[in-house]
Amino acid sequence: MAPNKIIIDTDPGVDDVLAMLLALSAKPEELEILMLSLTFGNVEVQNCLRNVVTLFHYIEKERAWRIENGRPAGFETLDARKPIVAVGADEPLAEHMMVADFFHGVDGLGGIHHSHPHLSPEETWKSLFLPTPENMSEEEVAALHAVKDKHRLFTPSLKPAHEVMLEILAENEPDTVTIVAVGPLTNLAIAAAQDPETFLRVKEVVVMGGAVDAPGNSGLRLLNLRNQMTPGAEFNTYADSVASARVFALTCPNPRMTMPPVLKGHVKEQLPPYPEKLSKQLKLKLFPLDITEPHLLPAKLFEKYTTSPPIAGSPLAEWSTLFLTSTFQKNLSLNPQQDPTKLGLQLHDPLTIWWALSFEDAGWQFKTEDLRVETSGQWTRGCIVADRRGRPVSEGASELDDEVVGDAGGWRDSRRGNSVSWCTRSPGVDKFAGVLLERVFGALE
Repeated sequence: MAPNKIIIDTDPGVDDVLAMLLALSAKPEELEILMLSLTFGNVEVQNCLRNVVTLFHYIEKERAWRIENGRPAGFETLDARKPIVAVGADEPLAEHMMVADFFHGVDGLGGIHHSHPHLSPEETWKSLFLPTPENMSEEEVAALHAVKDKHRLFTPSLKPAHEVMLEILAENEPDTVTIVAVGPLTNLAIAAAQDPETFLRVKEVVVMGGAVDAPGNSGLRLLNLRNQMTPGAEFNTYADSVASARVFALTCPNPRMTMPPVLKGHVKEQLPPYPEKLSKQLKLKLFPLDITEPHLLPAKLFEKYTTSPPIAGSPLAEWSTLFLTSTFQKNLSLNPQQDPTKLGLQLHDPLTIWWALSFEDAGWQFKTEDLRVETSGQWTRGCIVADRRGRPVSEGASELDDEVVGDAGGWRDSRRGNSVSWCTRSPGVDKFAGVLLERVFGALE
């Protein structure tokens, strides 16, 4: 069977890094990772880029260490293909810039780039994401080649992420590439606005975001201003609610029915509306807090696993211990009522990768509903809205453009609403942490 081709759109971020490690540890017959598309989110986008470069730096060190110690190198999917790394959106489509560095640290990884600067790769990697100067000397050319060789596990791109995303979708057969989006959906919204039909060549979009029946988790810092918390929204949908609403609208037979309102007088340029007719509806699978929050990586299990032979002392174990230890403690400080012996990290983003790896497992279950993202509410920005009135949905009894009396927004007409499949069950809540640890760090002997 051909591998599942994926693009990962991400804002690393602690759990984003674990998600990428899980994906990159796949075998070539399981996943083909075409691209890592970066967006702002947990931290600013340039910090996200540094974290991705550092991730590859440690995979390189880890593979060398394993070979020296007589173990399989792992991360075999990188032998088959080097993913493109492209930088995308540095701010939301509307509203103020939000980040979650209060939880993930100022650098997205618990502050380890500052507390342990000697463990970060030399910043010569920045030249890979800049245009090559003209009339370079032989020494400069040699230096650039040396930098490329040092960071040979990925292919840097100078193009914005949404353009690379569209190019990949255009180059591959329709319905063969999955986009796994684990940050704000800004890059996806820009790509879809620029070329909707090319974007709809995607097999499906898998989103970590939202909270359907669960409470939200949006503790964010309004950049340079103040902290802001909301009880109903999840971080990714809150950070760019307009982008989320636009992507969700592509699951509607007529996307204009559920598109977010235009913000009049807003200084930022508005993305254009979608065409009246599109060739197909977007297939979107949502992994909201309802399903991601129960999937935990217990601190005690992580410590026991990464300090056991033959994993103890590996570069990847030591690096990940640094940022995960600070994250476990941050979790405790934010939840002081929690039992300190039961510290853990919710595996929000990695769960989407587990789906990409095991989508044929019968343990996965989904529920399809008309889910929409609120973009303009004072207290509800970023909230997922579902119709809980329990009345039957019409299968198109009225003309599409006619407003049904008492049905503002078209909630009771299946042709007017979104069609989002959200995950309600995985192959095993208690199983996942062990799967992740074994795949990323290797089996214990």
